[in-house]
Amino acid sequence: MTVPMSPIYLDYNATTPLLPEVVAAMLPYLSEHFGNPSSSHIYGSRTKSAVAHAREQVARLLGCSADEIFFTSGGTEANNLSICGVAEAWRDRQATSGHIVTSVIEHPATSNPCSWLQHRGMRVSRTPVDSTGRITIESLKQSIDSSTTLVTLMHSNNETGVLQPISEAAALAHEVGAVMHTDAAQSIGKIPVHVDNLGVDLLSVAGHKLYAPKGVGALYVRRGTPILPFLRGAGHERGLRPGTENVASIVGLGEACEQARLHLTDTEPRLLRLRNRLWNRLNAVIPGLALNGHPDLRLPNTLNLRFPMVSGLSLLAATPEVAASTGSACHDGAETASSVILAMGIPQEQAIGSVRFTVGRMTTEEQIDQAAEALSRSWSRLVS
Repeated sequence: MTVPMSPIYLDYNATTPLLPEVVAAMLPYLSEHFGNPSSSHIYGSRTKSAVAHAREQVARLLGCSADEIFFTSGGTEANNLSICGVAEAWRDRQATSGHIVTSVIEHPATSNPCSWLQHRGMRVSRTPVDSTGRITIESLKQSIDSSTTLVTLMHSNNETGVLQPISEAAALAHEVGAVMHTDAAQSIGKIPVHVDNLGVDLLSVAGHKLYAPKGVGALYVRRGTPILPFLRGAGHERGLRPGTENVASIVGLGEACEQARLHLTDTEPRLLRLRNRLWNRLNAVIPGLALNGHPDLRLPNTLNLRFPMVSGLSLLAATPEVAASTGSACHDGAETASSVILAMGIPQEQAIGSVRFTVGRMTTEEQIDQAAEALSRSWSRLVS
């Protein structure tokens, strides 16, 4: 079988292409505007102003003040800084290990720092999810207690797109004086995300999930939140994140956030229509096809499906016309069932048939129809 040069891209939760507006905003800072933002001369002041403008653009999207935005190398660093930074601040003030509450479906950028802190003496509670992939309020109530230091939960799951009860979790965390962090990498630019509506103290952003470059992200830190730097260096980012700023990528992130803010009311329903179009076409011709995750409370672009009698990996291998994934791009490629799907109570033999399809701003209806036809044709060949 000949592999097409440009298969239909349905893996926007893994990464997104750069928007033309983002590229245009970045180009001057890849050529003529090369100064160090910390330099006092004109070359430095130009790039310093560009970073400040980008900070304002990110803040406008999240509904916060610009001085509450700190730039990082991506969502992973933002999560590590949140989790380890709050833990370190707690140790510094309380001289005790503390307690973290998280969930069983977190991205490794959250689960691994929690495990690392657990090995260093912190108590970590991992709450389960229900059959739709949602964290339950009852399980959170049972996990959060007077010793809880931090609650860290993803805003939406990267594999199923299921939205989590973040505002309710934040209220429970604040009742006991704990800090609330959410990894909103997958949600930003797809649905409205406002820090005050969520009630969070910390929120992570990953640039390459919303049409900005890879290797840049941001962390929202509510004023007064106890947090210490995880890296040691000079006083960049007001001392919280040392290292000379990645100016061009920061400018790109700012522009991506601005585009998201301007077009969100149009983008969200369009993504939903495309996602549902793919589901309807596949469901009409594949008996036993099942949805992983909540039918309604999920991202408008995400469709995680269980194909009967085949593995997701074999289905994608048989369909080179479509670029999708069997789970997170960070640990894709192995013939094993996703831990996220298994956590929902789905048996191993069914979970292994799962495939994640995610549409984006460049996806067209014609591509959806072509993908549905190719996938259904491959599935029929595999089960015949």
